[in-house]
Amino acid sequence: MTTATGVGSMPGEDQHAYAEAVRVVLGELPELPHLPELPGRGVAATMTGRALAVVADLGADLQPSGWRLTDAAGIDHRRARSLLAQDLDGLEELAEGHTGAFKIQVAGPWTLAATVEKPRGDKVLSDVGARRELAQALAEGLRDHVRDVRRRLPGVERLVVQVDEPALPAVLSGAVPTASGFHRHRTVDLPQASAALEWVLAAIAEAGAEPWVHSCAPGVPLEVLRRAGARGLSVDLAMLTAADHDPLAEALEAGVTVALGVVPGTDPATPASDAHVTEKVLRWLDMLGLDPAEVGTHLVLTPACGLAGASPAYPRTALALVRTSAASLSG
Repeated sequence: MTTATGVGSMPGEDQHAYAEAVRVVLGELPELPHLPELPGRGVAATMTGRALAVVADLGADLQPSGWRLTDAAGIDHRRARSLLAQDLDGLEELAEGHTGAFKIQVAGPWTLAATVEKPRGDKVLSDVGARRELAQALAEGLRDHVRDVRRRLPGVERLVVQVDEPALPAVLSGAVPTASGFHRHRTVDLPQASAALEWVLAAIAEAGAEPWVHSCAPGVPLEVLRRAGARGLSVDLAMLTAADHDPLAEALEAGVTVALGVVPGTDPATPASDAHVTEKVLRWLDMLGLDPAEVGTHLVLTPACGLAGASPAYPRTALALVRTSAASLSG
């Protein structure tokens, strides 16, 4: 049976909005709800801030240019850790008794390397040793994070950890700007990119969770993600190119989950119907030569990306739409 989930982020600027987001996710996505992220609450709640809250044994602080690694955790880093713990406390209370599956999200090693600075400035991406240290610290922190989530949600049998890598294509193509903005960081080759992902994905699997990788950017090396250990590939259908279809078909045939973004991440000018979304997915499966009944639970429908930029009312509509469309595909 095809299921549905969300990518992660939701609109909102305070803890009341966070609690409401949890209720919406639990209500609209009963088969695979996820931990909401509300970046509108400030830098501590952004993708980078949340990931740094998980990273083990490294301090960070917020500078005018963004997050920077430091010898000890600064006030904003401590705030990020406190906010994540507070969110998990709220989740534990609101999701009491939830059983089955659940999903959490974290920024991946290459997106962190492209957004966090070294202690003396410029991105971690510029230093091979620094990016290795950051990736390994993320992997170690995720072991503890998975254990913590499992303790809080004892009824969850299947825990998915979605590793968000929106910056990965830019890292691989040498498109990440340096601090000056006049140059670009050197391209990272595929073996190096794969190695950092392997550390993180292996840590997730060893902790008893299911590692996925998500990117709604074009040009994601899907085969590399699978070889690195991804058991789920989360992509935006509208961003796929002809080169992506065979790897995704092979993934589905091999029993790897494909989470397909099929609903806009912001309020569309013309609302879609579940019949329209279902037809769009059926056409894509037909192009791959796959039958909906054959892919079964390995196909998951999602919004195209996070919903943080949407109106307060739209997330419920978007999540209900992917849920009803998934049910229609299941017959």
